[in-house]
Amino acid sequence: MNTEKLFIMQRGLDAHIESNHNLGEEDLFDRKVLALLVELGELANETRCFKFWSLKPSAPKETILEEYVDGVHFILSLGIECGYTNESDYSASLKKQESVTEQFIYMFEVINQFKKTRSLEDFRIVFQAYIHLGEYLGFQATETERAYIKKNEVNYKRQQDGY
Repeated sequence: MNTEKLFIMQRGLDAHIESNHNLGEEDLFDRKVLALLVELGELANETRCFKFWSLKPSAPKETILEEYVDGVHFILSLGIECGYTNESDYSASLKKQESVTEQFIYMFEVINQFKKTRSLEDFRIVFQAYIHLGEYLGFQATETERAYIKKNEVNYKRQQDGY
């Protein structure tokens, strides 16, 4: 995944949104953290991985991928907020959790830890843990990058349409 390219695209979208909504001077970090947590919950809901009481299958892979890249948008945006866009390595030495459900729970934990510290190391953990979650969901880096680019275009269009 070309993170440099994605950070550039996200920086442009963030600037566009902040300009259109007169948010240039506002600290958006906590709101972006909450947005990421909400998107993570929406993603879990589409996978239905925790719904042991239901026989209904998960959403189609395309829907899950679109929800997944919503999280990528907010992770990149949080990295931009903290000035972590010049790093060449966003990996952290993490092992995957034992199941996709545990990976979701771990994501909530590491996002909250990053909220407290705003450290580069904790950002790397969030980034890598989210990549692991995508792997659990069956997504390759190139597939994620293509979906991100597509959704970024949708997000610009939504802004133009008064979303």
